[in-house]
Amino acid sequence: MTVYKKLQNIQKKRVSDGMLTPVIPSTHNRLLVLLLTQLGDFDTFEYAWWLHRDAARLSAANITARAIGIGNRTAGERFCNYTQFPSDALFIDETAELHQQLELYSGLHINIPGLSTGPAGWLNMMLMCAGIGSPGTLAEVWRGYRGDRQAPQLIQPDETIQAGPLPPLQGKSFDIAGGKGFQRPVELATLRLRNMTEVLSNWNTYIPTAAYLPQRGATFLFDADGTLLYEHRDRGILGFAQNMSEPLAFLDAIPLDATAKPAEA
Repeated sequence: MTVYKKLQNIQKKRVSDGMLTPVIPSTHNRLLVLLLTQLGDFDTFEYAWWLHRDAARLSAANITARAIGIGNRTAGERFCNYTQFPSDALFIDETAELHQQLELYSGLHINIPGLSTGPAGWLNMMLMCAGIGSPGTLAEVWRGYRGDRQAPQLIQPDETIQAGPLPPLQGKSFDIAGGKGFQRPVELATLRLRNMTEVLSNWNTYIPTAAYLPQRGATFLFDADGTLLYEHRDRGILGFAQNMSEPLAFLDAIPLDATAKPAEA
């Protein structure tokens, strides 16, 4: 059975109203389906940021987005309020059941006698943050600090960023670190620190159980008839895209359908 067929048979709780609803809309043009990780995960926050930033790009390509995240509805509501991801496009999978059905990478699973599933999930996630069982993670963390001339500028000059214990920073402050028009040193790390502060300040909301923290996600793009146009399966933390410098760059290789109707909200 294809991924699309499996998704067609799935119903999950929708964050906007709590209703059990099919994940795949009955009709659609291009359809972007995101299997997100835990709703308090680095990857999930960062991916949502890029989707919000490039919302006009998705609309121009007649792409409808649907996401399934690990957590509960309370976590989903806070996540949508923080990231501005539309709550009617986010569905909840409390036990990562769909991730397992699609055979996505479940992450590192080192079993320690006497350790319950929650603390074990936390421990394995921390080991993955150190690059164990999580290829590319350390390099991606370092990219967030050193900057990336292949990536676009992330923070606008007049934008103010409040990130954890740091004082409020204006976007133009990052010009001092190397210029403008590309991802400057520490720019991405600052956004990640802001996300970390949000999660740690609301840990019990975002992480009802730590058992699924190691679980990784995937990206699938389908045509109107369910044909798979693109897929990416995550292999580690901060690996939610094939091109982390510009996570939605895969859209450039997908021909536009000029005859399609505007995408659903």
